Amino acid sequence: MGGTAEKKNPEFEAYYERLYGDRWPLLRESLLVPAPSLPYGEGLTKPYFMDRASVLAALSLRLPGGGEILDACAAPGGKSLVIAGRMGEGTRLLSNEISGERRRRLVNALNEHLDAAKRARVKISGFDAAKAGGRKSEWGRFGAVLLDAPCSGERHTIQSPSALADWRPARPRFLAGRQWALLSSAFLLLCPGGSLVYATCALNPEENDGVVEKLLDKYRPTAVLEEVSFSEGEKTRRGRIILPDTWEGMGPMYVARITKAGGGYPRH
Repeated sequence: MGGTAEKKNPEFEAYYERLYGDRWPLLRESLLVPAPSLPYGEGLTKPYFMDRASVLAALSLRLPGGGEILDACAAPGGKSLVIAGRMGEGTRLLSNEISGERRRRLVNALNEHLDAAKRARVKISGFDAAKAGGRKSEWGRFGAVLLDAPCSGERHTIQSPSALADWRPARPRFLAGRQWALLSSAFLLLCPGGSLVYATCALNPEENDGVVEKLLDKYRPTAVLEEVSFSEGEKTRRGRIILPDTWEGMGPMYVARITKAGGGYPRH
C-alpha cells in the first residue's frame, strides 16, 4: 500500500480536510489498510468473513415475525446472510441486486452459506430499487427493509489510484441524489410498523445524515427516527458512524434506523 499512500488528489484532500480537520491525516491513514475481515456464522452452515461494522448494520434491522424482508442492494451478500440466519420460519427474504455480475456473487454466497431450508426462503431479484416505489401495488409489501446504498466508498477510492484520480467534489452530491431515490422508494415499500435501516460506507454527511433528513422532512410524521441497536462508533445527527481510526479498523459504516408509524402508506 506504500505507493498508493503517496498518491493524492488535491480536491479529495481539501474536501475531507474541511469535514474532518486535524483528524483527517490519521483517518486517511487508517483507510489505506484493508478492513479486518472476521467470521460471522449465526444460522449459517459455515462462517462468512466480513467487516464487523457490516454485521452491526444488518443486526440493526428489526425483523418481523412473518411476511417478507427486502435487502434492497444486497450484493455481495454478507448482510443478506446475517438476516437469513436470524429470520424465523414464517419469514421470507428478497435479496435484490440490479447488477448482473454482482448478483452472481450474491447467489454464490447464499448457496454456500445457507442450509436448504433457509435457502428456500430467500429469493433473488434484479430490479431497480429506486424505481420500485413508483408502483403503488408494491407499497407496504415488506415488514422490514435494509438499504445498504451505493456510495462514495472512500476506503475503496483512496486505495484505487484510478478511482482517486477521477474523484471530484460533485461526486457525493450525485450519489446523494441516487441514495435519496433509493431511500424514498424503500420507505414506500415498507409496511406500517416496519423497520428500515439505511447504511452506507461513506464518510461524508451529504450521503448519510443529509439523505435521512430529507426522508424525515418529506414523510413526517409517518417516518420516525429510532436509535440504532449498537453502541460502537460515534453519534451523528440522525444515526451512528463507525470510523476505522478509532474502532480498530472497522468501517467506515454509517447506519440510521427509521420506522413507519401506523397508517402510513397501505398496500393497494
